Amino acid sequence: MARRVRRNHTPAFKAKVALAAVKGEKTLSELAQQFDVHANQIKQWKDQLLEGAAGVFGSETRAEAAPTVDVKTLHAKIGELTLEKDFLEGALAKTGLSPSARR
Repeated sequence: MARRVRRNHTPAFKAKVALAAVKGEKTLSELAQQFDVHANQIKQWKDQLLEGAAGVFGSETRAEAAPTVDVKTLHAKIGELTLEKDFLEGALAKTGLSPSARR
């Protein structure tokens, strides 16, 4: 028995099949024969459609919101790096290796 090449279905096709499953006019096995897709795949697409349907109307907040930034932590890090830079700059100036010392 020859293996079938893996198929990639378009989102439009998936939506069409899932909507047909939601309508309930035909059984999953009838839809599987009609669209040449396994019944389990149709069930998954139907479940995905029903889960995401509320998001279409914007009632759910997006989980992909920007992460919250702790400004205090960032300011502390900036201060720490500035202090380190100033210290190293002073140390280089004392040794005469500083770029500003050559001027």
